[in-house]
Amino acid sequence: MEEQRIDKWLWCVRLFKTRSMATEACRAGKVKMNGVPVKPSHDAKPGQVYDISINQLHKTVEVKGFPNSRVAAKLVPDYLVDLTPEEEYERIQMVRQYGFEKRDRGAGRPTKRERRDIEEFKYK
Repeated sequence: MEEQRIDKWLWCVRLFKTRSMATEACRAGKVKMNGVPVKPSHDAKPGQVYDISINQLHKTVEVKGFPNSRVAAKLVPDYLVDLTPEEEYERIQMVRQYGFEKRDRGAGRPTKRERRDIEEFKYK
């Protein structure tokens, strides 16, 4: 198989949980090739590089091959090359770690002083 629909390929290599989610991402312009959004029916070919936005993560992947159906997670590297910079994964880790304030249960709402300290830490 020399080519495959991009929405099916994205689902087969486990970048999206369902094929309809992959199709919606394509329609929303979250899957791009050379900065241009692609339609779900776009034919992916080996060697093509795609930029994919999944929630806050911006992945860059290269097509390596085409599975006949959805593959196990261990087999995904046989079909794609992850070109996403390490800084992107670090950025997502920072967002997960520091993106939300965590308060102890029963601590109540922050006081005015605590709220100002939180905003200063987060936004400056």
